[in-house]
Amino acid sequence: MITVVGNLKGGSGKSTVAFNLAVWLAAHGKRVSAFDLDPQRTLTDVHEVRSEEGYTPLFSLHYGGADLVDDLISKSGEVIVDVGTADMAAMKSALSVADRIVIPVPPSQADIWSTQRFLTLISRVVSEKSPEVCVFVNRADTHHSVRESDEAEEALADLQGVTLIKNRLHQRTAYRRSFSEGVGVFEAEPSSKASLEFRVFAGILYPETRDKGGR
Repeated sequence: MITVVGNLKGGSGKSTVAFNLAVWLAAHGKRVSAFDLDPQRTLTDVHEVRSEEGYTPLFSLHYGGADLVDDLISKSGEVIVDVGTADMAAMKSALSVADRIVIPVPPSQADIWSTQRFLTLISRVVSEKSPEVCVFVNRADTHHSVRESDEAEEALADLQGVTLIKNRLHQRTAYRRSFSEGVGVFEAEPSSKASLEFRVFAGILYPETRDKGGR
């Protein structure tokens, strides 16, 4: 399955999500090919840290090019694609062959607007293919009195043609710390709130991993 993780607005946390999903799948015995199509190369950086530190399992890492569509289609197992707007041609190519598009949305009105524009772009690019499009609140507020995350989720629920994942990933230090160390949040702090919420999130996207160490 080709899963594209992206949004039009920067700061959505897509590279962190893509990395954690790739490591999660590899840890569950899946063959994983990750594509870093964002010129910022954040996914590449964290992959290099993981490799240099000797953490296992590793996943294979690839880049865009003239034969990107063929490269994406040719990979067996699970494919995770991190896309960025700085290379719109590569983004459109990935979207055109995606089986699923996962859109992390931080809790702000600007991010909701950006997501709406991204959905419009998707509809134009995938006219001959109907991938599943999933949206979820990422970097959600952790304090119960702050309403922005609730409001963002309500807005996402009103979008047409998408699947809302109600399991939020919150703005937690554990994600930043584990990412900088080249490990998945569920590896670094297995009993943390971040690990527990990510395990549920990954299990929703990949149900076959839900009961294999994903609790």
